[in-house]
Order: sequence, then C-alpha cells, then structure tokens
Amino acid sequence: MIPRYSRSQMTAIWEPENKFRIWLRIEVTAAEAMAGLGLIPKEAAEAAKARGGFDIDRIDEIEREVKHDVIAFLTSVAEHVGPEARYLHAGLTSSDVLDTCFNIQLTEAADILIADLDALLAALKSRAHEHKYTVTVGRSHGIHAEPTTFGLKLAQAYAEFARNRDRMVQAREEVATCAISGAVGTFAHVDPRVEAYVAEKLGLRPEPISTQVIPRDRHAAFFATLAVIASSVERIATEIRHLQRTEVLEAEEFFSEGQKGSSAMPHKRNPVLSENLTGLARLVRGYAIPALENVALWHERDISHSSVERMIGPDATVTLDFALSRLTGVIAGLVVYPERMQANMDRLGGLIHSQRVLLALTNAGVSREDAYRLVQRNAMKVWQENKDFLTELLADPDVTAALPAETIRDQFDLGYHTKHVDAIFDRVFGT
Repeated sequence: MIPRYSRSQMTAIWEPENKFRIWLRIEVTAAEAMAGLGLIPKEAAEAAKARGGFDIDRIDEIEREVKHDVIAFLTSVAEHVGPEARYLHAGLTSSDVLDTCFNIQLTEAADILIADLDALLAALKSRAHEHKYTVTVGRSHGIHAEPTTFGLKLAQAYAEFARNRDRMVQAREEVATCAISGAVGTFAHVDPRVEAYVAEKLGLRPEPISTQVIPRDRHAAFFATLAVIASSVERIATEIRHLQRTEVLEAEEFFSEGQKGSSAMPHKRNPVLSENLTGLARLVRGYAIPALENVALWHERDISHSSVERMIGPDATVTLDFALSRLTGVIAGLVVYPERMQANMDRLGGLIHSQRVLLALTNAGVSREDAYRLVQRNAMKVWQENKDFLTELLADPDVTAALPAETIRDQFDLGYHTKHVDAIFDRVFGT
C-alpha cells in the first residue's frame, strides 16, 4: 500500500486511528449490552461511553513492553476511563475485538468498491451506447474473424462487471459477521445476547458458530472475489493494449496536453495506464492465495492468519479501489478510431465474409465439404497473393454455377452482422 496507487477514502479505513476507534466502539457496545443484562454496573458502561478514548503513541509504547496489541489498547483506554475500565472486555477474548473489527473494515471497503463498480458500469454503458453501431472486426486467436461492433465489446465488459458487482455484494454479505463469544467460542464467560446486541448495533450478523475466531472461509471468499474483479480489470486493460498497438490503433488511451510517452523517443504514445492496470491486477490476484491458505487454522485458533490479514486487508482493497477508479477514467477518456477499424477490416480483402459465402453455397445445395473447399481455395489466394476475395469468387466458375453474382455480392453486406445488436443491448441493459 503506497501513495502512488492509493486513494484517501480507502486508505483511511486501514489507518490506526480508524482501527482503534472501531475497537473502542466494540468494547463500549459490549459493555452496554452487559450492563443492560445486569452483568456489569450500569455506571461502568456509562463511564466507558463518556470517557472512552485512546492515544496511539501510548498504545505503541505499551505494546513495546507487553508485546500484545489488544492489551496495550485496553491499558490506554483504562487511562482515560478510570477505575470503571476494569469491567471492559469482561469475558471477551482478543479475537472477538480483532475479528469483528476486521469484518467491519472489510464491509466498509466493500461499500467503496461497490461504488467504484457503479461508476465503472456507468462509463461502460455510456461508451457502449455511443459506439453501439461502430463496426469493427472481431478476432479469435488474434486473427480477424467476423464483424462485430465496438459497442458490443463494451457491452460485454458491462455485463461482466455487473456480475462482479453482484459478487462484491455477496462477498460483503458473507463477511459481515460478528463474534463476541469468548475463549474457544463457547460463550462460557459472555452471554450470547451480548454478541447479538453488538452485532445489531454495528450492522453485522452474529457468527452462527465461532471457534474463538470467525471462520476464514468467509474471508477467503471475499479476497477471491477481489481477485475475480481484478482479472476482469486486466481483461479490459489487455484488450485496450492490443487495440492501441501501432499496427492496429483502433482505440487508444487519452494522451493529454504536455504528456510524454518516452524519455528517449518523443513520438511515443504508450498504453501506460492499461499496462499499470495489468500489473495491479496481478497483485490483487496474488492476495487471494494466502487468504485461501488462512482457512486451515490449528484447532480452535492460531494466529498464522494474523500477519497475512494485516497486510492483504489494506493492500488488496486499496489496490483494487485504485485500479477500478483508473479503469473508469481510461474508459471515459478512451479515444476510438472508427475509420481505422474500417481500414483494418478491409485489410484482408473481404475474407471476414467467408462464412456467409459458405452458408449461401450450402443453402444452394452444395455439400458442406465442397462448399468449404470452394471458399477456402479462393480465400487462400487472398492470403498468399493479396487478391480480393469478392473478385476471386465472382471469377470462380464452380462458385458462380451455384450462386448468382448478385447473391455473392449480398454476402458482403456489413449490416447483416449488426442486425441483432439491439436485441443484445436489450439483454444487457434492459429495454
């Protein structure tokens, strides 16, 4: 988590100030619940709420001696609250505070990521409709296939990120649980009603059964979701990088006034943002592996997961937040070149219409095998001798014996390939 790839709203979630504030809220809320049940004096809960505070430098100082962050925190809070602080943390264990806090931070991060996805979806929708009928060549294996539209490319990305938004909402829901169950999760020293009260006040659900820690399969699912979203970011970034190659140049990142592409070559306009997104996506995917490995803890708990989560919690969410924001900017500012798309389609001399000719021949009674042979032998002349496909077909007596010249020409109509664009858009965006 470095400033270059961070945004302040997300980084604030992981700052010590916010973490300790959440810890204090958990402790005070638990005390309120205990007081309401008559388990601790009401005055103790009131004192914690009124005078509860902490000093980060003091916490660090205490932790250097006691080597335990929660004890250091509670000691600092006690210095603010006074004698009544002895009732804080009654029956709780450190994981009750740490895990509940971590889940709150993850839900806060998820809310930002969902908003990021909404912004990206809006940009994709706008640009998709702008280029709904901008015809371009589709590619399979990197080779020209058949015509599509640039709007359909963007609509596909919209549908993908709409699914990602649903996944993020589900991941938030799954991780939004609370554990106030005490050592090894048996509630031996804390009433289950305390957990229920804390969960409701903090906008969480009680964990059905915790083993001193909240089960880490929930967190594995959360970080796996971030990894899937990052992979979708990279897919679009890779598409843009391919489209910006000099030999293709059908679209490119916006190049601002005064921007420089190379320290050595003044002519360069490089897809640096998309390349950056590719690298950031690799990082976010990498964080999913340790999250998956955190699921297997020893018995009721160990802390092998702790160091991992202290790093991947901030890093994964901050990095993905930055990446989604950057991708939104790339899509919004993307420069599209329809004329270059048309020129690239024309480079293969009409070969992109080969399937239509194949189907026309079979519909005219030619066997599929013979039709394929007829079309392919004329197509190879285009590849090898730079011929024009339509011209070669019209000069082939075996083809013209089956199809009138006008029928052959009809197979080269680009409009044939866009006739269902409206139907696809209705599926993606609604009527």
